[in-house]
Amino acid sequence: MSTRIFPLFVFCLLFLLGVERGFSQEKEYKIISVAFYNVENLFDTEDNPFTFDDDRTPKGNDVWTQEKYQDKVQKLARVITEIGFETTNQPPAIVGVCEVENRGVLEDLINEPKLKQYNYGIVHYNSPDRRGIDVALLYRKDIFKLENSVSHELLIYNSKEPDKRVYTRDQLVVSGNIDDEKLHFIVNHWPSRSGGETASSYKREKAAALNKIILDSIFKKEPLARVISMGDFNDDPTNKSFKEVLKTKADATGLNPHQLYNPMEPMLKKGMGTLAYRDGWNLFDQILVSGALTTKDYSGFQFYKAGIFNKKYLITKNGQYKGYPFRSYGYSGYQGGYSDHFPVYIYLIKQVAYTLSIKN
Repeated sequence: MSTRIFPLFVFCLLFLLGVERGFSQEKEYKIISVAFYNVENLFDTEDNPFTFDDDRTPKGNDVWTQEKYQDKVQKLARVITEIGFETTNQPPAIVGVCEVENRGVLEDLINEPKLKQYNYGIVHYNSPDRRGIDVALLYRKDIFKLENSVSHELLIYNSKEPDKRVYTRDQLVVSGNIDDEKLHFIVNHWPSRSGGETASSYKREKAAALNKIILDSIFKKEPLARVISMGDFNDDPTNKSFKEVLKTKADATGLNPHQLYNPMEPMLKKGMGTLAYRDGWNLFDQILVSGALTTKDYSGFQFYKAGIFNKKYLITKNGQYKGYPFRSYGYSGYQGGYSDHFPVYIYLIKQVAYTLSIKN
């Protein structure tokens, strides 16, 4: 009998001490990062006769040699390993990428020494883009358990020639589990502003409409689905494609599970951007999260915060384009940089334990 009373006595004593001296409960959290990176024309050096990749060959206008290619792959690997590292002490669990030519360049990327140790897997489909560039998703196999994936074709036709199709990138959907929590990721690279922002806006609105169809289909099967849609959208967070088609919100307060929070919209209003053009900044690279990831009463992973990864080494140091992203190729030719876009990222966080300590 006494063996049962003693632990209770000790607990009561600790409780009374806690009342007198004060207890402190310290919460412990698990945190991971999710990133997106437009890697600016990651092409191999071989000529693909079915796409417009001629410039990115040794004999093409860019004189794209194996040495330049290998240098770019090494540099991209460095960037990916460092995104979010200051907070998580590890590279991202998930990395969406765009402007990759094929699976082969992704294999080269994840097998770079800086990345290989993290055992990234690849989800990639060939898209019908005329230049041969695709979207893809990289995931750490020790963290994310891949369940399924599908590529959704984006059908767009020329506004002036209705019978003429505009061939562009598909939208990639990847589903799986982190710590037995189901998550869905959509990777995007919407049509460019070639021909002008206004004249080309219908293409991105079509892309937004497809994104909404994908989201609705996920929510129909899983009403509380936790979805992250990321990409180079070639639109800013305040453009019609976001505010009118996807109806994104700049404030995460009180969202229902099917609404989308865009943490990049407040960044744009502060003058921040991921790419520069004619002395102005755009924030085309964005990560959106569904309302279920912003609910504070859920015990699993929740959105914590977002950021733009714009370390000094990713910025052009001098010349006409000082302050712009340090890119591989500029208007004057080969630059030897990284990309014309900065990567973006979000943190997902969840409470894992309480630690009890006594205040003195």
